[in-house]
Amino acid sequence: MQIDFHHAVTYLCARMAGFVAAEAEIIAYSAQYVDNAILDGIIRFTSGARFSRLATAHEMLDLENMDYEDGLKVWQPFHFLAGNGDCDAGIDPAGKFIEKLICRSDSVVARHMVRAAFADHAKPYALHRLGIAMHVYADTWAHQGFAGIKHEVNDISEVEASGFGAGGRIRAKLLERAAPPVGHGQAGVLPDMPFLRWSYRNGLGQSIARDNTELFCDAADHMVKWMQRFRAGDPEGEAPGITDHRNAAAIRRLFTELTDEDGGIRHQAWLAAIAGGHTFIVDGQALAERPDYTPNGPGSWKWQALGRDSVLDVYEMQDGFATSNWKRFHDAAQVHRFTVLHDVLPAYGILVG
Repeated sequence: MQIDFHHAVTYLCARMAGFVAAEAEIIAYSAQYVDNAILDGIIRFTSGARFSRLATAHEMLDLENMDYEDGLKVWQPFHFLAGNGDCDAGIDPAGKFIEKLICRSDSVVARHMVRAAFADHAKPYALHRLGIAMHVYADTWAHQGFAGIKHEVNDISEVEASGFGAGGRIRAKLLERAAPPVGHGQAGVLPDMPFLRWSYRNGLGQSIARDNTELFCDAADHMVKWMQRFRAGDPEGEAPGITDHRNAAAIRRLFTELTDEDGGIRHQAWLAAIAGGHTFIVDGQALAERPDYTPNGPGSWKWQALGRDSVLDVYEMQDGFATSNWKRFHDAAQVHRFTVLHDVLPAYGILVG
């Protein structure tokens, strides 16, 4: 999924789940920042203090994407959560170990991952961790059928897409032939475009057909349910999901009508719809607010925390760094990765940490 879903739709889902605008902004910013936090390492301050940040993604052409170990540290916990064949703990899917690593939509493992975030309900980074969990959870719909490592299971062929411009179809064909089998690299952006219907033959020789609009609508409804449970502090509680049919219809309409291949352009259209005062209803009132997402530069979480976003050997610590959203995002990312790799996945016999 791209920024239109991970930021704008996540924000909308949080508001429909009952979070106030300021809370929803933290959740949505965190969800999208998973795709933008591409640097790791130690931040050093002139005082002698240190802070360890975590990379939750890599640039598309980063050679680290080819590294098996790195895939297990970055792509597995943050983008291609292993699905264990959607089998319960103690049950293995048929086939080899790779079958356990393939991402599955709304899998038992994915729900376990979201429930684990409830443990930090009272922490300062609770909403940041929820946003990260929502990114990973949403991606199980878009990334289903692929594994977050380099493996022939990700080899695809016979790609066809409808709703895509000719240029997009050509690029998809080129990726099918040239990209390495890492995640959905050979499918390019096809899994991430809300308006597409597409098909392919996967690395297991199976013919797969997908309607992204249906998948993304389902993902949004499930996200609202989990955020409703999170607000209630009860991971097992009843949750109605998207209850206003006008909101469900508007989400579906925007998924199908916003067909620009540039996710940033679609993102701005979503933000305009949220701010317009006539598209979405929350608590009986029309939404008329515009959530902000500035990934870098002045106004970004990183700039607010560090006073700049350029890479320095040593930084002057800013007032409020310890309680900044940027620090809390990285705190939450550390907890999320450790929990997924060392608690959640091992419960299903998946040892990759």
